[in-house]
Amino acid sequence: KVEELAKQAVAALGVEAQVELVTDMQAIMRYGVMGTPAIVINEQVVSQGRVPALLQITTMITNEISKK
Repeated sequence: KVEELAKQAVAALGVEAQVELVTDMQAIMRYGVMGTPAIVINEQVVSQGRVPALLQITTMITNEISKK
């Protein structure tokens, strides 16, 4: 569900981004994620252990874009 919402958020914002579903536990643990699902943007964990709403994911992406 999070993957689909992330793809919708990227499409709505019209930004170029890679949305990737990671299921390898070792890869997940490298980010220190203790609860899935998780969202990582620009190598930073911005959400974990819940399914954020589409608007929340859009805001997360927008906040990361504005940091650049």
